[in-house]
Amino acid sequence: MGYGRRKRMASANNNLGYVSVEGAEGQFRGASLVVDQRGIPMDFRYTDPIRPSRLERILYGSALDVYLREELILQSLLGAVETTPSLWVCSEGDLLAPLKAAGKGRAIFLAPSAHAPLEAAGAVEPTGEAEVLLIQADSVSAPLRASFSPGTRPDEIKQVVSLLVEAARTMELLEPFGRIEKALLSLKEE
Repeated sequence: MGYGRRKRMASANNNLGYVSVEGAEGQFRGASLVVDQRGIPMDFRYTDPIRPSRLERILYGSALDVYLREELILQSLLGAVETTPSLWVCSEGDLLAPLKAAGKGRAIFLAPSAHAPLEAAGAVEPTGEAEVLLIQADSVSAPLRASFSPGTRPDEIKQVVSLLVEAARTMELLEPFGRIEKALLSLKEE
């Protein structure tokens, strides 16, 4: 497993951790990026591509994808991070539960929505789906679609919304996923 890292000291831990795990063309890899409230990188980790052998595909069967994504890649990334964020953010819904379990902290799945902006930054609207809310992080953009782990307490949701609104003042909340994608592409080209 390869690791890259950039670390800075932060005065308060309002850092956001972004994690992405992808599987394409028969290989799997992942990366995590912890940023401060301004979007400045605090810690970056990545895995080298993992290409399961034919024998591994046979032995693991349909459990191979879950094993590689959740146990091998995700747990390795989170275990290597030196700057623990206040909130982990994933862009794949199936990573939310394992991220929450492995990250030992708050975790959320965030995605864009096509919904019209809500009345003000910090506004929250239920979607009708369990643990899924629309969150207005800034005053002009479409609200974000946010999924929480089952059993997330209302006070935790309020803290997460506050953290997201604070960060949205100085950064685009989903933009770090694009940086992770570009960083992985750059590493692949090297």
